[in-house]
Amino acid sequence: MKAGYLTLALAAAQTLPAADGKEHNIANIFKPVTTPGTQILDIATLALAVTGVIFVIVAGLLIYILVRFRRRPDDDRQEPPQVYGSTQIEAAWTVLPILIVFVLLMVTARVISGVEDAKPRSNALKATIVGHQWWWEIQYPKYGIVTANELHIPVAGPQHLATFLTLESADVAHSFWIPQLGGKMDVIPNRNNKMWMDPKETGVFFGNCAEYCGTQHANMLIRVIVQPNDEFMKWVASEQAPAVNDASLAPQRELFESLSCVNCHTVRGTPAKGTFGPDLTHLMSRRMLASGMIPNTRENLREWIKDPQTIKPGCQMPDMQLTSAQLDAVTAYLSSLK
Repeated sequence: MKAGYLTLALAAAQTLPAADGKEHNIANIFKPVTTPGTQILDIATLALAVTGVIFVIVAGLLIYILVRFRRRPDDDRQEPPQVYGSTQIEAAWTVLPILIVFVLLMVTARVISGVEDAKPRSNALKATIVGHQWWWEIQYPKYGIVTANELHIPVAGPQHLATFLTLESADVAHSFWIPQLGGKMDVIPNRNNKMWMDPKETGVFFGNCAEYCGTQHANMLIRVIVQPNDEFMKWVASEQAPAVNDASLAPQRELFESLSCVNCHTVRGTPAKGTFGPDLTHLMSRRMLASGMIPNTRENLREWIKDPQTIKPGCQMPDMQLTSAQLDAVTAYLSSLK
C-alpha cells in the first residue's frame, strides 16, 4: 500500500463512526460468548489440566532420578542390584493411561455430539456463508438479503435462541473462524458444512479465514455484529429496502450501469445483476471495504475503485482504467447506496 494512501486510511479509521456495541478487537479464544465456544474451552482446559499434571509428575521423577542417582566422586562404578518385575507398578502405568484416555475420549465425544447434532428451532436464524477469494458472501434466505463480509445476527434470547450457518465455497478451501463465537469450520468446494452460535453478548467480533487460500488469505477478514433483536430487525428492514435511487445522480448511475462492473456486482432494481463480486445494494451500510482491510469512506471507496491491486494485490477486481471524472461519478453513485 502506498504511503500516502496508508495515511488516508488511518485518518479515515479515526473518524469512522463507532460500531454497534463493544468492539472485541482481540479475538480471545479464552473468552467465548457462545455455548459451542464455552464447551470447546472446557474440553481444552480439562485436557491441559490432565496433561499438565502428567507432565509435572514425569518431569519431577526425571529430575529426582538425575539428582539422586547422579555419578559421584566416590562411585565404585559397579552395577547396582537389578530388580525385575513389579505387578503393581506395571498395572498402574497400564491402567491409569487407559482410564485417562477413556475419560478424555468420552468427554470429547459427548461435547462434539452435542454441538454437531444440535437442531435449529423454529425461531432460529439461518444464514449461508460462501467463501470467495478473498471475501465472504452472506445470504439470509428467509429475508432475501445478500451482503458481504459483515454477518449481522441477534443476541441469543427469546426471539432467536441461536444462529445456524451453512458454509459453502465458490472456489477453493477456506476456513470460517470467529474465535470468541466457536471453533473453526472448513469451507470446502462442493460440500456444505454447518455450524451454529448463540452469542450471549452484543458487540462486534472479529475473525478471518483460517485455511490458506491464496495470495490474500491473511486479508480475508470477517466481522460478526451481534445486536439486540429489535436492532437486528431494523437492520433487516433497511437491507430489504431497494437501492437508493437519487434522481440527482441519474447521470452517475447511468455511467455505472454502462461499465462492466454490472457483470460482477448486483444493485437490486438496476441492470447490475452480477454475482461474482459482492452485492452493492447497500454498500455504504458496511463499515469496511475489501473484506475488512480499509474503512468504508468515500475517499477510500474512490481509491479502491481506482486501483484495487494497490490495496489488495492479487484480488479479483481489475483496474477499470477510469478517468478522474468517471471515478468521481461512479464514487458519487456508489456512495449513495446506503
